[in-house]
Amino acid sequence: MATYEHLCLACEHPFEVRRPMADGQVVTAIACPSCGSDRVRRRFTFSAAVGGTSAARPTQPGAGGCCGGGGGGGSCGCS
Repeated sequence: MATYEHLCLACEHPFEVRRPMADGQVVTAIACPSCGSDRVRRRFTFSAAVGGTSAARPTQPGAGGCCGGGGGGGSCGCS
C-alpha cells in the first residue's frame, strides 16, 4: 500500500489516501473527508532516503575528509 497526499481545493484541507501502488495512476473521484467536495488534487511530495554505505556518509572533520586529516590550515572550514 502507498500513501498519497491530497488537497481539497474547496476547503484547503490536506489529507492522505492509502491505496495499492498499482492503483496510484488510476484517476478516481476522491471526496474530501472534511467537506465532501470532489474538487481534490493530488499533492506531490518528495522524500529522501537515509542510510546506505559508509562511502555515502559525510566524513568528520580531521578524519581524512576535505582536510586530509591534517586540519587544512583553515581554508576549507574544517579546523
